[in-house]
Amino acid sequence: MTAAMYCGRGMLRTVVLERGLSGGELLNTEVIEDYPGFEHILGWELAQKFESHAKKFGAEFLQETVTCVRKLDDGSFEADTESGTVYRAPTVILTAGGTPIKLGIPGELKYAGKGVSYCAVCDGAFFKGDTIAVVGGGDAAVEEADFLTRYAERVYLIHRRDELRASKILQKRLFENPKITMIWDTVVEEIEGDAQGLVTNLKVRDVKTQEARDIAATGIFVFIGFRPNTGIVEGHVDHDEMGYMLTDFSMETSVKGLFAAGDVRAQLTRQVTTAAGDGTTAAIAAEKYLKALKDKVGVPMIVRTGGYAV
Repeated sequence: MTAAMYCGRGMLRTVVLERGLSGGELLNTEVIEDYPGFEHILGWELAQKFESHAKKFGAEFLQETVTCVRKLDDGSFEADTESGTVYRAPTVILTAGGTPIKLGIPGELKYAGKGVSYCAVCDGAFFKGDTIAVVGGGDAAVEEADFLTRYAERVYLIHRRDELRASKILQKRLFENPKITMIWDTVVEEIEGDAQGLVTNLKVRDVKTQEARDIAATGIFVFIGFRPNTGIVEGHVDHDEMGYMLTDFSMETSVKGLFAAGDVRAQLTRQVTTAAGDGTTAAIAAEKYLKALKDKVGVPMIVRTGGYAV
């Protein structure tokens, strides 16, 4: 949305293709406290402000699920969508974010939505007074464990190591919360449920002692990382070992004219501030790329096929 706002300010015709509501991971975060100028703001509220700001400068938001982005022989790009509409443009800024990584254990898929969740804000209210578990050791796991204590009576934070990766300020808040119990050096191996198909028990194992035990819990929230949604790009784009796209200082990928910003890009940290910064750089770089391209051959900004053009 930052990229769309800057593209609009640059007088570029800008279309944002979004598979759901605008905001991405902001919609899965209850409160934002680390975005400059907003000491405390709801995630969806900040997303709404971003979208409104981009629209003010002419960005058009369309609810479309992109299935493929490809570069054509003439140097332009096509974006296929589930609706059948194909969008064509001389440049693309990919800000597709990531998908939660699953544990891959028995019971996870069976009880998805019935006690297994990847979004505390979405599902936390269903566990009032319950005992639940959170799996992970990064910022997301620690932050969501703390958030879930407003609903649950007891929250177990299960981590496979003996120390957390989360920021110190989040760890301090976690350790001071009397409703949270840490379970170190432990992995969840199976999720069990009752005849009604609801989660009732977790089978876990200590990775140091190999001791196995059960944890009675009605819910498990998994926050062990994300995979970048880079698979929609057809053809090879340089990336790191985790699949995050490699870019230069202008956010351009190894594919000329394809820019990447936010969580799809390899970088040290993934925050709202860094995503917004990436979007700013990518938009300004895309504008310069288009100007150079237009000076050479003259190109339209966006063409929409499937019956009509805009």
